[in-house]
Amino acid sequence: MTGTDAPAWQQCGHLDAGERCRGHRAGSYTACLAHLDSAERAAYLATLTPGADLDHRGTPFTQSLLDELLAPLRDPGSGRARVGGASFDEVRFTGDAELQGIDFGGFCSFSSAVFGGGVYVHDVHVGGDFRLGAAQVAGDVWLDDTDVDGDAWFYETRIKGTLRFHVREVGRGAMFKGMTCGDAYFSGVRTCGVASFEGAVVDGEAAFDGAVFEEGADFQRVRIAGRACFDGARFHRGAAGFGGADIGGDVLFAEARFAAEATFDGAAIGGDLSFSGARLEAGVGFRRAVFRRTARIGPLVCPGRVDFSDAVFEAAVTLEAAAREVRCRRTRWASTAALRLRYAGVDLSDAVLEFPMSVVGRPRPFVSPEGEVIAEPGLVDSRVRVTSVKGVDAAHLVLADVDLTGCLFVEAVHLDQLRLEGRCLLSSPPVGLRWTRRRTLAEEHHWRATRYGDGWTSAPPGVETPEPAVLAPVYRQLRKALEDGRNEPGAADFYYGEMEMRRHDTAASRGERTLLRLYWALSGYGLRAGRALTWLILAMTATVLAMMLWGLPRADPEPVSAGTVDGRRVTLTTKKPEPVNPEGPYAKRLSTARFEKSVRVVANSVIFRASGQDLTTIGTYVEMTARLVEPALLGLAVLAVRSRVKR
Repeated sequence: MTGTDAPAWQQCGHLDAGERCRGHRAGSYTACLAHLDSAERAAYLATLTPGADLDHRGTPFTQSLLDELLAPLRDPGSGRARVGGASFDEVRFTGDAELQGIDFGGFCSFSSAVFGGGVYVHDVHVGGDFRLGAAQVAGDVWLDDTDVDGDAWFYETRIKGTLRFHVREVGRGAMFKGMTCGDAYFSGVRTCGVASFEGAVVDGEAAFDGAVFEEGADFQRVRIAGRACFDGARFHRGAAGFGGADIGGDVLFAEARFAAEATFDGAAIGGDLSFSGARLEAGVGFRRAVFRRTARIGPLVCPGRVDFSDAVFEAAVTLEAAAREVRCRRTRWASTAALRLRYAGVDLSDAVLEFPMSVVGRPRPFVSPEGEVIAEPGLVDSRVRVTSVKGVDAAHLVLADVDLTGCLFVEAVHLDQLRLEGRCLLSSPPVGLRWTRRRTLAEEHHWRATRYGDGWTSAPPGVETPEPAVLAPVYRQLRKALEDGRNEPGAADFYYGEMEMRRHDTAASRGERTLLRLYWALSGYGLRAGRALTWLILAMTATVLAMMLWGLPRADPEPVSAGTVDGRRVTLTTKKPEPVNPEGPYAKRLSTARFEKSVRVVANSVIFRASGQDLTTIGTYVEMTARLVEPALLGLAVLAVRSRVKR
C-alpha cells in the first residue's frame, strides 16, 4: 500500500499540511492515539487492561508515546506488560523503538512500518507471529532473549544497520526472504519450521553459529558480502539449500550437522570453505558453483556423494574430503589444485585442467585445527578409486596412491604425460593358467567380458565397450608415461597390453596378426622369460635327440694318408672319409657317449658357434637350424629379464 492509497481501517481525521493522518482511530474517537488531546488520550488509556488487543496501524509513534500506551497493560508486581494481539502496521516511528518485558498473547505486527532509528526488542514473548515484513529501519534491529511461538516475518525488510536476531526459539517458520541489512547475527536461534532467507542481502558478515533449523533452511540466492559462519549449526530433517548464493568471504561449517542433503548449486564463494568436524548424513552438492579465492575446502566427511560437477575453481585450492564419491565431471580448474581424499570414488570425466592437479589417496584420517582426529562414520573402504578420466587433458594430472582398477581412460588426451606416483593399483586378469598375470585397464576387462565371459569384469550400465583398435593407443600412451618416469618394469605391462590389443585388432592385416601371435607364443612379446626359456629348453632337447638319433655319425671318421715314393721324394695325400650315418635300433643310438657329444653341439649352437664335431648331413642341417633358433630364444629370455629389472 502506498501513502496515497486509502488505508483498510478507520482513518484519523487529523490534517497535517493538508494531508490526512493515516493512523487508526483510537477506540471510539475520531483521531489516532498520537493526535488525541491529553484528556482524550488519558480517557482512552484508562479503558485498557492487561491482555487487551492493540490496533494502532499507521499511527505516528515516539518511544514516550509507546511507553505511555503500554503502561496500563503492565502487571504492577512483575512490571511486565500483557498484550493480546498488537497491530502496528505502517506506523511511523521517530527515533529508536524499544520493546522490553512484554508478553503478547497473540501476534505482534510492524509490517511496512518506518523506523527513524533502531528497533530493540528484549525479554519479549510473542504467542503468535512476529511481523516486521516490508518495514524500513534506519538503525539496528536487535531481538534478545525473545521467544516467538508462531512465525517470524521479515519479508523484504530493509535494515540499514545490524540485525541481531537472538531469539531463543521460533515456534514455526522464519521468513527473511528479500531482506537487506548490514551485519546479521542469528547465533543460537532455534527455528521449529522452515527458515527461508531466499534473496536476502547482507552487506557485512552473517553468523548462524549454534543455530538449529528443525525443518531445514533455504539460503537460495542469498548475498553475503563478508564471511558466513555456521559453526555448530544443526540442520534437521529438511535440506540446507545454498543454491545461487553469493558469499564474499569464508564459509565456516565447523562441527555443523546436516541430516539431509546440503546443496550449493550455482553458488559463488569468495573465501575458504571449512567443514572441520562437520557431520553430513547425506550428500553435498556444489554443481556449477564458482570458487573465486577459495584456498581450502574441508576437511569434509560425508558418507554420500560430494558433487563438484561443472564447478569452477578460479584460484589455487586444496580439497580434503572423506566421502563415498567425489564427482568432478566437467569441473574447471583455472589454477593449481590438490585433492587429498579418503574412501572416495573420484570421477574426473571431461574435467578441464589448466594447471597441475594432483589426486592423492590419504592413508591417515584428517585432524581438526586442535589436532583431534575427525571421525568418519559410515565409511568403510579407505581406498581412493579413480573411476574415470575420460575427456581429460592428462598433461597436468598426477595420480598418487589411488586405485585404478575401474578407471576409464578411453577418450582422455595426452595420457603419455600422465604421472602415476606411489602405489597405483590396476586390475588383473582372472586367475588361471590361461591368462598371464599383468596389470590391465578396466576397458580391456569390458571387452574381454563380451568374448570370454566369466572372470572378466563387464562394463557398467551406460558405459560403451571399446574395441582393441581403440585400446592399443591408450596402452601405448600409458607405457610412454611410465617410461618417461623411468619406470621401465611398470611400463612392461602396458606394452604387453598394447601388443595384445594389436593382436586382436581385426582391422590389422592377417600377416601382422600372425607375426604377433608367433611373438606372443614364443616369449609373450619379449616380456615372459619363462615362456622363452621353456621354448629354448624344448628346442635344445629336440636338437639333442635329433643329434643322437641322426646327426652324429656311426663313428668319428679317421683321416687316411696315401702317397708314392720316388727316389728321395715322398708325396702323401690325406683324406677324411665322409661321416657314416648311424645304423641299428634307435635305442642303441641313445648312449652316454652320443648324449655327451650331442649336448656339446647344442651348447655351442646356443651361443652361435660351430661345435667342430663331425656330423651327418642331417646333423649339419639340424645344427644350422639350432644356431639360428636357439640364440634367438635365449635373446628373448634375456630381453624379458631386462625389461623387468631395468630402471
